[in-house]
Amino acid sequence: MSSQSGKTKPELGLSSLSDRLRTTLTYDEVDGGVNVNKPDFRELDLGSPVSPLRPRTGGGLTATTTTTTTTTSSSSSSSGSVSGRTSGGHNSNLPRKSDSNPNSHSGELSAESSPSAARNLKSVHTRSDSAGSHPLIYSGSGSVTSPAVNVLPTGNICPSGRILKTGMASRSTKSDVLGSGSVNYGHGSIMRGGLASKPGLDNGPANYNRGLMVGGEPGKRTGVSSGSDPEELKKMGNDNYRKGHFAEALSLYDKAIAISPGNAAYHFNRAAALMGLKRLVEAARECEEAIRLDPGYVRAHHRLGSLLLSLGQTENARKHICFPGHQPDPLEVQKLQSVEKHLSKCTDARRVGDWRGTLREVDAAIASGADASPQLYSCRAEALLKLYQLDDAFSALSNIPRYASATSSHSQSKIFGMLFEAYPYFVKTQIELARGRFDSALTAVEKAGEVDPRNVEISILLNNVRLVGRARARGNDLFKSERFTEACSAYGEGLRLDPSNSVLYCNRSACWFKLGQWQRSVDDCNQALRIQPNYTKALLRRAASNSKLERWSEAVRDYEALRRELPDDNEVAESLFHAQVALRKSRGEEVHNMKFGGEVESVSGLEQFRAAVSSPGASVVHFKTASSVECKQISPFLDTLCTRYPSINFLKVDIEESAAIAHAENVRIVPTFKIYRKGARVKEMICPSPEVLESSVRHYSI
Repeated sequence: MSSQSGKTKPELGLSSLSDRLRTTLTYDEVDGGVNVNKPDFRELDLGSPVSPLRPRTGGGLTATTTTTTTTTSSSSSSSGSVSGRTSGGHNSNLPRKSDSNPNSHSGELSAESSPSAARNLKSVHTRSDSAGSHPLIYSGSGSVTSPAVNVLPTGNICPSGRILKTGMASRSTKSDVLGSGSVNYGHGSIMRGGLASKPGLDNGPANYNRGLMVGGEPGKRTGVSSGSDPEELKKMGNDNYRKGHFAEALSLYDKAIAISPGNAAYHFNRAAALMGLKRLVEAARECEEAIRLDPGYVRAHHRLGSLLLSLGQTENARKHICFPGHQPDPLEVQKLQSVEKHLSKCTDARRVGDWRGTLREVDAAIASGADASPQLYSCRAEALLKLYQLDDAFSALSNIPRYASATSSHSQSKIFGMLFEAYPYFVKTQIELARGRFDSALTAVEKAGEVDPRNVEISILLNNVRLVGRARARGNDLFKSERFTEACSAYGEGLRLDPSNSVLYCNRSACWFKLGQWQRSVDDCNQALRIQPNYTKALLRRAASNSKLERWSEAVRDYEALRRELPDDNEVAESLFHAQVALRKSRGEEVHNMKFGGEVESVSGLEQFRAAVSSPGASVVHFKTASSVECKQISPFLDTLCTRYPSINFLKVDIEESAAIAHAENVRIVPTFKIYRKGARVKEMICPSPEVLESSVRHYSI
């Protein structure tokens, strides 16, 4: 029977959590050992390869061969397996399984031994001439015949009945116990009496293609298909993982775990697939489960430490990265120290209200390695809000990584004295409140209170949200009753509790406007717009207040901003027109024949043309022909611009009917657009796109 050698599969690891999920298969030795920080695919050590035996002079039989090939299939070319024991001792040079590495997990995504060592190792099998104080036991599907006189049966046969594993000669020897969870034999299995070894800690579940033992009581065999074989499922999962098919790999690992839930390596591999799918909290939970099954599982500790560091849980990350008794990865330690340093500075800055310092340090902590932490991204959003950058804060909040709830063993982790899971809700409350979404704010802060009911900051915010909501509702009722002075007081109470609330500032500005206190109205609008720059209602209120104060330049500026936001709003367009007329009049310009809106005016005579382009304000002239397809396509857009920019004079000239104008203006190509101001041409465009045309019209609309 041919069997599998101890050749390991190279490492397939996740050296980081985002852009390093997939890496090339590598092998890494450290001081003659294995770098436990790099995970690998290590299949079960299956014993020595088939060795042709030669007669030994002197009557006995010896068989010596150099291992040159390795199989990874669980099947065998022979029909059965044979085991025997000599009556006298065994060769002391015989390599045996080492028990020096308690964290060796078969099939996990980690590296254990050198492939080159496995290829070059020589395995020696000896057997006494006196066969037989112990009978041979056969199991399998094929027929079995007695071996020739001078040839031993092929397979993993040692004089002592132990399993010979290649690639292990340099390790301390320890006899293997055959049974559940120990070795994959292929077609036939040799089983001795007694209890099987505990599955799921060192070698994973036993895998017999015929006569399979999967879970259950020791010694019980159940024939199943490869689809129910956890080792085969694991190998298929590993193949999919190598190809980057993480979802498929996850499904296969799930099936293997369903069959053998006590195998730590399966949970370890499942964590790798979840990391590939960016499901980091779930991956951390799988590492925790692997450690629960095997507390000394070093690779699971290191992987869990890296995950927790990426999630910003530095205190818990340190416990696993610096696992007692094992050398930590220097790069991970350096990342951990950097994140800890910046997070400490961030905490100090936030405590004293230094929000620029908070923003700087939280960005540094994210860049140092905590790049998947919802809490640190939430802190970034909070700092932006406190710096009156509400739009940026809301954008940052929207881009916070969405993960499942915290892992059970780390649910009590804290940031800024607040439970990790509660802090994003705390920040969301503040941002929703600033945007005037009082119901959403109340829902978020109540959720934060459920997660961390003892936190003082959350309790204060919850009380403030309720009080601010009541103040806003009372102010609205008073405003509707035209009790504007009392409404101002009600909104002011809310602002004392929440000075970053743009809605309350805008509402109070409306009260000041009704009371004729336009400067106060402008001041409150300025506060609202400092928090929320594109706040449409605040822009309208400020433009109207500036118009009352005859600050026409400021009014025109706000109305133009509103026109960009609301291009089809006729009321805004008309307000802009009147503000522009008032501005020109204040400058001493002629405005008596300026009109609002209207259609594109057709001009045919040269004198009429010159008078039209000399009128106050800017004039846009469309030179066209009736037969031009391009002119027909852009003409409707010119009608739209006429509505959007009522202070502009829009004219059209058919150059075939008005040759004198075309000759005077040197127009040969249509459509051509020219912009005039006070009779002088300031802009010329030949076949412009609608976007270019509108941009130029907007520029000369003042």
